[in-house]
Order: sequence, then C-alpha cells, then structure tokens
Amino acid sequence: MSQDRTAFDFTTPLDRRVYPTTKWHLYDEDVLPLWVADMDFAVAPAIQTALAERLAHPVFGYTHADRTLKQTLCQWSHERYGWEIKPDWQHWLPGVVPALHVASLALTEPGDGVLTVTPIYPPFLKVADNTGRTTQTAPMRAPTENDPLWRLDFDAMEAAVTPRTRLLFWCHPHNPTGRVFDEEELSRLADFIERHDLIVCSDELHCDLILDGSAHRPLAMAEPRLASRTITLWAASKTFNVAGLTSACAVISDDDLRARFKRGCVGLMPSNNIMGETAAQAAYARGEPWRQALLDQLRDNVALIESFVARWPGVHMSIPQATYLAWLDLREAGLGETPQKEVLTRARVALNNGADFGWPGFARLNFGTGYALLEEALTRMDTLLSAGNEP
Repeated sequence: MSQDRTAFDFTTPLDRRVYPTTKWHLYDEDVLPLWVADMDFAVAPAIQTALAERLAHPVFGYTHADRTLKQTLCQWSHERYGWEIKPDWQHWLPGVVPALHVASLALTEPGDGVLTVTPIYPPFLKVADNTGRTTQTAPMRAPTENDPLWRLDFDAMEAAVTPRTRLLFWCHPHNPTGRVFDEEELSRLADFIERHDLIVCSDELHCDLILDGSAHRPLAMAEPRLASRTITLWAASKTFNVAGLTSACAVISDDDLRARFKRGCVGLMPSNNIMGETAAQAAYARGEPWRQALLDQLRDNVALIESFVARWPGVHMSIPQATYLAWLDLREAGLGETPQKEVLTRARVALNNGADFGWPGFARLNFGTGYALLEEALTRMDTLLSAGNEP
C-alpha cells in the first residue's frame, strides 16, 4: 500500500542544531552528518498530537505500559506480521541496548560466550565485555558477482561457537547490510540455535522499514520451535523516528524465560518513559499512513544512492532490502585504510566507520534524510569517488 507523500512533509529542512543533537553536533557545522541511525524527518502528526495532549497534563511521575498500549502492539503484530502475541508476553523497558545488557547479565554466567555475526550494529560487540562475558563473532559472507546479497556463513558460525556459548545476538532485518533473511536461512539458523542450546535476543527494530515489498517474519513466529528460547526486541524508535524517547518492548512468550529477564531488570532499569510510551501508542495506533509515505521516500533515496554508486569505481553496495542504512564497500576506492576519514576530511560528509561494525574498509551511510540534503552529500562524495576524479 503506497501513501500520498503530499499528506506529510519529508522535504522541509529542519534545523536540528537548535537543541542538543547527537547526530548534528558531533561534527563541525560544514559537515553533513549521515551517520548515527536516526532520521531528519518530522515525526508523524499523530505522534506530535499525542505528545502535546500528554504535555497538557503537567504531572510526569512514574508510569507503566498499560493494557491499551499492550493491546495496540498485539494488533500491530497481528496486522503486519500475522503473529498472535499476548499482552502478558510484553515487558516494556527504556531501550534495546539496555535489554541486551540485561539479557547477558540475567541469562548467562561470567565467562560465558555471547555470539553475533558481523558486520553488526556496534553495541552488539560491546555487551559481553561490559558484562564480564566473552565476545564471539562470525563473519557473514560478503556479496559476490553471482550473489548480490550478504549471507550467513554457517561454517564460520560453527567455528566461532564453543561449549560455553549461551546467547546469540541476532539482528533481523540486519543492521548495517539491510538484509531481510529468507525462510531457508532462518530455518538453518534455528537448527544451529537448537544444536547449540542457545538463547536468542532478536533485535527486530527495523522490521517495519522493509523496502523491497517482502514481509517481515519475526524469528519466534517463523521458527516456532525457538519460541521458548527467544526474546524479541521491538520499538517504534527507528521506524517512527522517536529514538530520543527511549522506549522498547521485549516480547517473550515463555513464562520462565520472561521471568528471568524481568528479574534481571530489577535495579537496573529506570521507570518507563512516559513520552516514549505515549509516542509508541500513537505510532502503532495511528502512524501507518505516515509509515507508508516514509517508505516511498526511502525508496527514492535508495535509487539516488544507486545512481551515484554506479559511477564510483571500486565502490560496491548491496541494495538494502530494509532500513534507511546503506553499507558501502570502500576497500577498493583508493581512500586508504580508513576511507570514512577521507570522506569526512575531504568531502565533509560524516559516515559510520565500518571498523566499528567489525569490517574495516566499509562505511555505513544513513539515508534517512531529505532528498536534497542526501543529493548534496552524495555530490560532495562524488568529487572523491567518481570516474575521472583523483582520489
């Protein structure tokens, strides 16, 4: 279902430097920041209205996820994924990264292994060290001429796992490659998880940002045999651009696993965020037209990136199936060992360093921004990367 974008404003530039902003204040003012994963678009009007209405009541004490919010998420899951979840399966908390740390502390012992595949969202690679566990990684298979997609390398995963591996951090759809894993891969992953008796934290934050028309299949739904060992992590933060309101939900169908996870939150998790839950309720109840319009805008942005990459010798990109993130292979672009530094210094465009994701020589580009700003950033990069220009 496509939505008329004229009903929403994805073009008017918003001055994000007016308030302290991670994305726009890290670099000098002449730098165009296409790095950290938030968007430059105004949130859905339904969310703005809901927040204004909540602000009209001038008391902001402790809160909790009420039955209405939980039922709304159940309905969203039913309508978008065909997964029938229950309100009692939900545990709302202030963010997915805290949830990963809770899972490590509550479900493993010091020295146990926490496994993930790379490249991966950088916090995944820090949780084990932060919690006294052992970081274990397995590289994915990079695209080739015959296969343009990033794939799971199950041989590498078997080589990385040990008898002390207890937890798998899984990202689906995948950040940073934009992969939407297919049924065969999910089935093989389930075999691997069962064979090694792992618990899975499935980060599915980008599941409502699928660009290629395929449907998201939550891991615990796609592979019901994993339901008793899976923590599904959802949030409105990425899809609806409300990351600063720090609210997320752990969906856990197994009573024992959910109880262990909730006990791990005690003393570590602050009270839920009033505004975050207000925004989530509005997003899931009334944000669908805005989301559809957003997806159309992001598809146009992907097409723009493709047109530039096509004329950049030595630069490769697997077209993202989901997310607003492009994963660029710059290893053959003639920009040295840290190409994102060259892009920053010489083109004044800020990208994420692929080394932080476990893959040096790559860079992550956030295209969740206005078309005109994205075009300006790509034009700057073109001076370094296009055929005929000296690097």
